[in-house]
Amino acid sequence: MFIGLRAGEADREADVSFYRESAGDLWSVDRPLPDAADRACRLEQFPEWQSTEDGLTDVAGTYAFFASLVLRYALLANGSGNAEHAVSCGHTALTAMGMLDQNVTGADFSSEEQRLQSLSVSGTAAGLWEASVSAGRERFRAVLSRTPAGGIQT
Repeated sequence: MFIGLRAGEADREADVSFYRESAGDLWSVDRPLPDAADRACRLEQFPEWQSTEDGLTDVAGTYAFFASLVLRYALLANGSGNAEHAVSCGHTALTAMGMLDQNVTGADFSSEEQRLQSLSVSGTAAGLWEASVSAGRERFRAVLSRTPAGGIQT
């Protein structure tokens, strides 16, 4: 979600690259990231995390923040092994999908997210990558449909 919403913004190329690398590294579950906590702190420097007078008011900004928050908790869970971070990661993803469900007629992204989360902890994660990519594309299209003229405006 973050990559799709922020790709193409000239001043965000480094953030998109960092996000892509960090998310990709998390798929190698057999090795913890020695710099996971540092990466989580770097996410907190993203513009989505900075206080503004109006706060996040646009659709793209809101979902880019949720995506960076999910990655932050995933990194913290990877680096610490703390189950609370993993729970917060899952809760954040479910909250974002619940908001999307409320704003897209007929959507049921929360149920799909619950299914993917259950699959990821079941020990039989066969097909999880493909299912996650497919779900991500559907979610991205739904978020885009909520932006002015189906495009990104920040």
